[in-house]
Amino acid sequence: MFTPEMLESVKKVEATRAARMQTEPRRMTAEEKDTLLKAFHPDYRADGFAEIKIGSNKGEKAPLELAQLLNSNSRILGVDIDLNKVDYDVDVLVIGGGGAGASAAIEADNAGANVMIVTKLRIGDANTMMAEGGIQAADKPNDSPVQHYLDAFGGGHFAARPELLRRLVMEAPDAIKWLNELGVMFDKDEEGNMVTTHGGGTSRKRMHAAKDYSGAEIMRTLRDEVINRGIPVVDFTSAVELIKDDKGQVAGAVLLNMETDEYLVAKAKTVIIATGGAGRLHYQNFPTSNHYGATADGLVMGYRAGAPLLYQDTIQYHPTGVAFPSQIFGALVTEKVRSLGAMLVNVDGEAFMHPLETRDVSAASIIRECKERGKGVETPLGQGIWLDTPMIELIGGEGTIEKRIPAMLRMYLNYGIDMRKVPILIYPTLHYQNGGLEIGGEGFTKTIPNLLVAGEAVGGIHGRNRLMGNSLLDIIVFGRNAGKAAAAKAKDVELGEMNLDHIKAYADELEAAGVATGDVSPLLLPKYARKGR
Repeated sequence: MFTPEMLESVKKVEATRAARMQTEPRRMTAEEKDTLLKAFHPDYRADGFAEIKIGSNKGEKAPLELAQLLNSNSRILGVDIDLNKVDYDVDVLVIGGGGAGASAAIEADNAGANVMIVTKLRIGDANTMMAEGGIQAADKPNDSPVQHYLDAFGGGHFAARPELLRRLVMEAPDAIKWLNELGVMFDKDEEGNMVTTHGGGTSRKRMHAAKDYSGAEIMRTLRDEVINRGIPVVDFTSAVELIKDDKGQVAGAVLLNMETDEYLVAKAKTVIIATGGAGRLHYQNFPTSNHYGATADGLVMGYRAGAPLLYQDTIQYHPTGVAFPSQIFGALVTEKVRSLGAMLVNVDGEAFMHPLETRDVSAASIIRECKERGKGVETPLGQGIWLDTPMIELIGGEGTIEKRIPAMLRMYLNYGIDMRKVPILIYPTLHYQNGGLEIGGEGFTKTIPNLLVAGEAVGGIHGRNRLMGNSLLDIIVFGRNAGKAAAAKAKDVELGEMNLDHIKAYADELEAAGVATGDVSPLLLPKYARKGR
């Protein structure tokens, strides 16, 4: 599979391997990290951002593609939606069928609420399913939630909202216990103790995993629980706009059947946005590890209804996305590969950074190696850096890769590359939406009564960078809490007359600001979708 030039570079990687295994590159100082990020991380590229023209975050910057959606009109502006014809009437409406949405629905159902999930693809078609490496929780004797907090707070550049991060780390052990009792097959030793490993930026081994398909195993379990409980799931149906009432409360959502193009009305006393990320917007033309439906729908709907965004200008580019072969360009190569011992190495076989720096620092280091130092390996679609995977077998013993990261091994074997014997080529891939809708500690937005947000659509949990394993954790912690809070709140809600007045008000504000792109949002599917929307 490799070109002659790649094979020549592989020889250099092999020639330096023994020496590199004796001496690990030092960690960067805080000053070195700041300088590196400002020079090479995509979040600092001025040409990748535009100004938000109206709304709560007016005057702030957002990625070009997101700003375009925020500066666009609703796709149902001028469409006659009969709000008196209610197709679904529930206590709790969960928008999104990933890990956060499923967790929320399970807990709302457990609290006795009439709950329904609506999702534009199928339940489980989500970034949760594609997460690989693991889920953090400080549940070992040599660890504590305080230490977890310090790692995450520093890794997020001290920008996380303390009340959100505190909840994340304090409730992490119970999240693992809950998942384990639901049936998640975590890795365990012969005595039944959970096996934990390091992740980038962690000071303790607190990464719980199910091989290298942790997210798929968690999503399998959550989906089964939703189905077993008989919770209604409306598949292939997108929420395209929130509905409010004459008291300013959220009152449901306008839905679009993706197969028939029919608009439907869902009435609800509380609504949970759990729509996930934005990777399929391909910020700055990066490839993405995200699932097909990750187009920032929840951010757009929430913002148009009046909920402010937080840290919408911060995106996580996972340092190790597939750079070669081209057929899986951008696919995720789990950080677990590095935690097991693989080292990042340039075209000359040189290790240029500590393998377990935080993700933003790692991504920026790789970009610098390729763009400034000319040390990248040429590929059909650009450049890449070697991830020296044979080191894993030398450190952990023969069979470690097949035992600990079997899905990764199979993915590469499908293309004739045996990562046990040769290194693999990687480059940063668009991975996670650090920013999102602003919430308080209980999960409610601060400006729209009875509207909650959970999962990747939330801003502020991780600050301006996220550590490995904290996303699978936040969908469980904040998904569960949102479900409980929504069910409790629904008991006291009395809805007034439903309306879509905020859509017209938003259009008027766009017109007053001189913004007339002719575009509509939310996008729903990528622009290269077979059936354009």
